[in-house]
Parts: sequence; C-alpha cells; structure tokens
Amino acid sequence: MFLRTWRFITIILAALAMGTSFAHTLELPAKINYDAALWTTLQQSLYWGFGHIGGYFEAATVFLAAPVLTFLARKRRPALQWTLAGTVCFALAFFVVFLVFTEPMNREIVQWTPQSVPANWTQVRNQWEYSHVARFVLHLMGLGAFLISVLVEIPVMERLHNPVTPEVAPLTRR
Repeated sequence: MFLRTWRFITIILAALAMGTSFAHTLELPAKINYDAALWTTLQQSLYWGFGHIGGYFEAATVFLAAPVLTFLARKRRPALQWTLAGTVCFALAFFVVFLVFTEPMNREIVQWTPQSVPANWTQVRNQWEYSHVARFVLHLMGLGAFLISVLVEIPVMERLHNPVTPEVAPLTRR
C-alpha cells in the first residue's frame, strides 16, 4: 500500500507541474503578440506562484520517483521502464530546459521595468516562452509514462482468456 500511495503522490505532483507548463503554452499565442511593456508587466505580476510554488512540484516529482525506481528495479517489475522514462522526462524538463534556458531569462526579466525593456527583448521573450513549450512536451510525456507505469501493473483478468480457472476445472468435467 505504501508504494501505491507514494506513486499516487508522485503522479499528482507530476500533474501539478505539468499544469504550470501547460498554462504557459496556452498563453503563448496571445502573449507573443503583446508589446514589450505589456509583456513585461505580465511577467512581473502574474507568475510569482509558478516559480515559488510550481517549481517545487517539478523537483519533488523527480525526487519522489527515484525511490520508486529503486524498488521497481529490485523487484524486476514491469513498470520499471515506464517509471524511468517519466523520471527522465521530468529531469530533462527541470535540470536541462528550465535551468539552462528558462531560469537565465527569469533572472534577466526581473531587472526590467515596463519603461526600460532592452532592445533584445524579443529574443529573451522567445527563449522564455518556447522553453516552457518544451517543458510542457516533456511533462506530458513524463506524466503519460508515469500513468502507463501504473496501468501495466493492473492484473489482466485471465478469466477473459481462459474462463475455466484451476479451481473451477474439476466442476466442469463430465
């Protein structure tokens, strides 16, 4: 029961993390057309909770999945490769895409004001926006893999394939 609860919490955190990158992806078509002042105003007023709260969901997903991987590897469970795939996707989304592409832009954007946006602001905006799309794709793949890891362990009802179980076999002899 403990492993199921642990996996459930991991999947919930993965879904919450994916929700933040999905929200950024949904906003992109509108925000990409905003002028520098409006885009900067939104960046500095709207996203506090995304980083201060949502970032923990993403990191926690990776760190909670690691013990599950260890258990599944020791037991040679069929869910191992799917859990590993999900963990790798979330690790790439956080440790590569976010830390290498998104966070440097966050550090730059926080220094701007709507009245003092640098000339290269569209480059910064594009890197910030599209890095979130990349994170969403990785999050979606990771969450999908975590869900499949649970589904592959649901016992298949052998009665569908063989309605005569060993317990019932003696009763069916004529």
